[in-house]
Amino acid sequence: MDRKKVEKKVFIKELVEGQQVRELFAVSRKNLAETKNGKPYLALSLMDKTGEIEARLWDDAEHFAPLAEEGAFVLVTAVVKSYREQLQLGVTSLEQFSSEQVFLGHFFPSSDRDPQDMEKELKLRIRAIRDVGLHKLLAVIFQGDVLEQFLKAPAAKKMHHAYIGGLAEHSLSIAAMAEKTAEHYPLLDKDMLVAGSLLHDLAKIREFDFSSLPFNYTDQGRLVGHLVLGVEMVREASSVISEMSQERTDQLCHLILSHHGQLEYGSPVLPMTPEAMLLHHLDDMDAKMNYVQRLQSNMKEPGWQWTEYQRPLERFLYLNADAEEEQCQVGTVSQPCEAAKQNVRKLLTTQEAEKRQQSLF
Repeated sequence: MDRKKVEKKVFIKELVEGQQVRELFAVSRKNLAETKNGKPYLALSLMDKTGEIEARLWDDAEHFAPLAEEGAFVLVTAVVKSYREQLQLGVTSLEQFSSEQVFLGHFFPSSDRDPQDMEKELKLRIRAIRDVGLHKLLAVIFQGDVLEQFLKAPAAKKMHHAYIGGLAEHSLSIAAMAEKTAEHYPLLDKDMLVAGSLLHDLAKIREFDFSSLPFNYTDQGRLVGHLVLGVEMVREASSVISEMSQERTDQLCHLILSHHGQLEYGSPVLPMTPEAMLLHHLDDMDAKMNYVQRLQSNMKEPGWQWTEYQRPLERFLYLNADAEEEQCQVGTVSQPCEAAKQNVRKLLTTQEAEKRQQSLF
């Protein structure tokens, strides 16, 4: 059937209990299951650029199941309900749409940061590396297709920075904190720490397939993983750089291999240098703060409030839904938060960006 592109009007972040919707979503998970009485039902996870929501279709599940494969776009007729203190869609019907019939930007979650700004910041970081070998290594790696994929890739499937541009946002955030921390602790090799910050998750461009929804693992990603793939990328690049000694290459690879911090978290070795120890903690901190920020941005009521139990963090969280707006108003009382952010972006010339890096920690 030939249809014009359909404009999405209601996003998951805006849904409220009792609301009736007829809206487009992407299917991120599908399970055709049975009730205790043996009746088939369809359990779905639906998503758009603002989040994800569970959905259940109880009638004619076998008829609708082929229309709701993972990655499909579906027009859903449903009522927003509350189940175990979480919003859920009670679906009565759905219709499949092709990717050509929807605006993909409505469904791919993406970083708030501009990709061009992040590319500029990355180049500034590389330019500031004084170690000749590390400088050349980063310049060799971050070009062409690798650079393009680095600016697009998510940093994870679910937990943190799980959106287009998330990998670059996460890596640059850690690099900014690494530079500030290295100023505080003179024993640290700042160039090594910053290089490790930029490279620690780079191989997620090969671990994940993010060309379509939902983001998923590649075969190579499942079989090898981004730690080993990252080391392979570094060793391949360093082999043509005479200034990169075996010892320096090994130290950099150690940062990549150990940054998960614990053997049970997937690292084959524990952090054994000051730079590796710090990178692990900076990585963990940035991931958790992004997770918290996403929770905070999805709060519908103002002020301090408790979240639902957060299984990844094994705790409830007490958050201020107005915190970001309050921070934006400091020094810019007359400006809305987004306007203040846009003004900051406009200042990202080379000289201003270098000054800006000094105040990110």
